[in-house]
Amino acid sequence: MKHKILSVLFGLFVSCGAASAADITVYYSPTCPHCHHMRDYASNNFIYEYPTINITMIDVTVPENRGMFVDVIKKCDFSSGGVPVIKIGEKCFQGFAESMADDMRAAIEVDMDDAAKKSAAAVKKSIAENGDEYRDAHPTPVATITEYTAPVDDENTEKKTTASDNKWASWILIILALSVLGFSIFVAGGKSRK
Repeated sequence: MKHKILSVLFGLFVSCGAASAADITVYYSPTCPHCHHMRDYASNNFIYEYPTINITMIDVTVPENRGMFVDVIKKCDFSSGGVPVIKIGEKCFQGFAESMADDMRAAIEVDMDDAAKKSAAAVKKSIAENGDEYRDAHPTPVATITEYTAPVDDENTEKKTTASDNKWASWILIILALSVLGFSIFVAGGKSRK
């Protein structure tokens, strides 16, 4: 019985990690229309299609963020400093047009399991058919878009959350399951001693 419960918990833990979408970091300028287009597209599509995704927006016009931007330009091997620069997992994109969205989806889905990919495709189809109706029926997406704020000091990084952040929910579920397992083992051990 103990082994069966442990197997189920291990499967739950592994499946939580296997379905994770790659996070997105967008380096942008507030005056860049393509940057706004990317944010709007992500807000209306990606956060619904990929409920585990985290999107971090970094304003490159803030002096404290310029070093990170220079680093990503070098890492991505781009020859210009044009924005937006979009980093999805290990893949880099520069600029934004909706024609790039499927390539971005492929980068987001690189570590996702087939069930999560199928779910994302179904949501994408629903949004394509009637996006406003879909978003009205799902007004609070689980995914997050955060605005990066430069650290107050070198040890603390602050983020302003603009959508609900349920990243801790998986860990809470795992801890709760392990607690129940421990209690079950304790009760079963007490019964076998009698």
